[in-house]
Amino acid sequence: MSNLHDDDTPEVPGPSLWPIGFAIGIACLLVGLVISVWALIVGAVIAVVFGWLWVRELTLRHATPAPAVAEAEPVAATAEPAMETYDRGMFLGAATIGLGGLIGAAVTVPSLGFMVLPSFVGDGVKTSDVDLGPISNFPEGKYVITTYVEDPDIGEVSRRTAFVRNNGLTTDGQPSFSIVFSRCVHLGCPIQPNGPADGSPLEYAADGKPPVTLQPVLAASFGCPCHGGLYDGEGNRTAGPPVRALDRYEFSIVNGNLILGRLYSVGEVLGNGASAKISKYYHAYPGVHVDGVERFLYPIPTPGSRS
Repeated sequence: MSNLHDDDTPEVPGPSLWPIGFAIGIACLLVGLVISVWALIVGAVIAVVFGWLWVRELTLRHATPAPAVAEAEPVAATAEPAMETYDRGMFLGAATIGLGGLIGAAVTVPSLGFMVLPSFVGDGVKTSDVDLGPISNFPEGKYVITTYVEDPDIGEVSRRTAFVRNNGLTTDGQPSFSIVFSRCVHLGCPIQPNGPADGSPLEYAADGKPPVTLQPVLAASFGCPCHGGLYDGEGNRTAGPPVRALDRYEFSIVNGNLILGRLYSVGEVLGNGASAKISKYYHAYPGVHVDGVERFLYPIPTPGSRS
């Protein structure tokens, strides 16, 4: 018996480019979580667009009726009921998209939490209203290594160090202090003043508070022994891997005592002492740029103002 058709092989759809675009979008999204919020947005848009096109193609392919073929010889009817069939390609495509979504969510959600939550819960440096003692304990023009307990409820484990310099008075007659945090802005290692101690240490203890230790030091610069970062007397980076100037503290004077305030980040310091102009920003983690073009490479912006 001869064949009814010259070619009875069904037409197979050509390969689709939408899965490739979807994979590229997911890759850009994951890379954007690390280097740039713009790359993250672009990756998300690409993944959504190509994912929708992929699903749309699979849906249309499944809904398109099969091409008509010449009627073959009648087949004897069977008693078995007809069963609905599903296209295997559609099932595999949907399963791939679903699995990719689960994997993307498993990677994205913790990463977003790691990036965003510190902006709301803090970074572990509280430093609120710590009394460092009378301003007369800080000789003008000289740094003092100041160690204090940040949280008395925790105790010695919260002891911190700051380098405090009394700059005298500003042009409008207000007291000026440079209070530099003792952590390198490369990876957070403790820095050291480059100079010898100058005199004996002092102690000051407010009512019911752990004592504050004050050690004057002859230091014109600071250095990090871990990776060779160097800073000048104002905290500006002069050599090594640090990405910005040393962080500083806000301060206030209450009843003649120096009160330590919030920690903030510094882009650079122009000038010296009481006349210095400080590029002040919200506190950022070590290794994060706060100014220049490089700041756009980090997911969380650090807006700031010059003061």
